[in-house]
Amino acid sequence: MNRFIVPVGFTLAAVISYGIYFSLPLLGDVGNQMKQGGPLVGALIMLIILQTSFIIERIWSLKKARGRGPLPDFLINVRKRLHTGDVAGAIELCGHQRGSAANVIRAGLERYQQLRSEGAPKEKIVAETQTAIQEANGLEVPLLERNLIALSTIASIATMIGLLGTVIGMIRSFAALGHTGAVDAAKLAVGISEALINTAGGLFAAISGIVAYNVFVTRVDNFNYMMDEASYEAVQLLAASASDKR
Repeated sequence: MNRFIVPVGFTLAAVISYGIYFSLPLLGDVGNQMKQGGPLVGALIMLIILQTSFIIERIWSLKKARGRGPLPDFLINVRKRLHTGDVAGAIELCGHQRGSAANVIRAGLERYQQLRSEGAPKEKIVAETQTAIQEANGLEVPLLERNLIALSTIASIATMIGLLGTVIGMIRSFAALGHTGAVDAAKLAVGISEALINTAGGLFAAISGIVAYNVFVTRVDNFNYMMDEASYEAVQLLAASASDKR
């Protein structure tokens, strides 16, 4: 499915961005000045549209990954249930919370409950519970980190496109200066405007992309740390519970 969504998304972003580019004169003097940046302004607009889409998607996905209610409160309640040996109650809490951490912990608890009902030895219970948690964590982490590389790539590409526009604008400026006789002030101004507009657009896209990338990486790292800590504590409590009931 993603094989079709990604090309369609890029195509749609390109169409919208160049539609905006050719409509810039409708904004008045500001639009006319932006249009003087040349066709590369359309490419920068496309990158900003894609970047904004990825930022919105990351905000929505990370909010969904936190699940229902405050995550620290959920983890505290799960610990309380496991301390009392109420594995079924902890699974019920995970099913209600429905976040990434809840999915990971629930996978381990359900595997533990299944092995306990089969009368498996403690070593097998602990090992397979850890395996179930690791497998579930391996499925959740890529969802948390999705599109982060795209944000970083867009920031890098925006810088290069802005620099390319700057170089093209300066080439035009020096070409205007290189003519014999009077300097063509109009061509000189257009070249300088193209250089500065592309520089500004590239820096804007790059700065916003880098800031967004770092913010989301920090959030994902903190979230992964909380999941790992909660999973480790759950395994330890389950191992202790298995030992007590042997």
